[in-house]
Amino acid sequence: MSALAFEVVATAPSGARLGRLTTPHGVLETPAFMPVATQGTVKGVPPRELEELGASIVLANAYHLAQRPGVEAIRALGGLHALMGWNGPILTDSGGYQVMSLADLVRVDDDGVAYRSHVDGRAGVLRPEDAVAVQEALGVDIAMSLDECVPAGASRAAVARAVARTTAWAARGLAVRTRAETALFGIVQGGLDPALRAESAASLVALGFDGYAVGGLSVGEPPTATAPVAAATVALLPADRPRYLMGVGTPADLLRFAAMGYDLFDCVLPTRNARNGMLFTRQGKLMIRNAAHARDPRPIEEGCPCSTCVRFSRGAIRHLMLAREMLGAHLATVHNLHFYLTLMREIRAALRDGTFPARAAAAAGAWA
Repeated sequence: MSALAFEVVATAPSGARLGRLTTPHGVLETPAFMPVATQGTVKGVPPRELEELGASIVLANAYHLAQRPGVEAIRALGGLHALMGWNGPILTDSGGYQVMSLADLVRVDDDGVAYRSHVDGRAGVLRPEDAVAVQEALGVDIAMSLDECVPAGASRAAVARAVARTTAWAARGLAVRTRAETALFGIVQGGLDPALRAESAASLVALGFDGYAVGGLSVGEPPTATAPVAAATVALLPADRPRYLMGVGTPADLLRFAAMGYDLFDCVLPTRNARNGMLFTRQGKLMIRNAAHARDPRPIEEGCPCSTCVRFSRGAIRHLMLAREMLGAHLATVHNLHFYLTLMREIRAALRDGTFPARAAAAAGAWA
């Protein structure tokens, strides 16, 4: 019943693939990076500028938006696209990650999640049926099933319980969906346990989702443990459906996991790090607050065509950041998003012309 369509256009020997994902709000090529707009905005970057940077899809968070401004307010304003001023596709997370990150405010059982709002302390309940209903009401293109995400180091019993709940919740959410324009993805859990990952993937694939996400990674485990689990899990997912690796996203990660065959990525690193003064370049990270940049007339990165590098020097951006001027964070964020979105374009171009991964690795520079 979904309006979502996915086509694999080209593949590489590693398993990487160039795809075309059709949604009610436009067609995008994959692999694609989704800038994070948790509360309905990519912090400090207006939609027009996101479009100019080449963003084709953004990620928002249904739990946060349900707390503020609220589902009914968003509906009255014309839906999430209207609220955001964004005409392209939107994917929303259901709130499963917040079950873990806001653990002091929640109680989880087989029925769902009882919580106290981190905004105003009000009591609420989030069931898998509610998660689907909220995301459909927001009018998004891709919704996530409610899942239970557990932190690294959780016992096998806790991870197994989370897998069972995630599967049961996925089935309940799938049963109540009503809106063809909102695709629904199931989320594979299982921690670092291969058998539990396989169990979770098999159960979700049997239910028949429009796409599949892999969650529960980059939650505190050693980076060396992430890649083998991600590689084993992607092999368990249908080749004809989009595959989304949640919350994993250094430039090296994007190369590594795109090579495995993942299609969608999100991460707060380019935007959060920008606000903290850490900038991505092909030569590696640049800490713009360092005194060495105080009188540096060079751009953040020589040859970078982003609007920040074309108009502003390192010294100017450092001054704005230290003075806590909003423009400083904005300029840094624009550059970092440009770096990420350009890297994804190079990955897609390399897949198109058969030069993956060499061409993409050159774009990533020191991060490759």
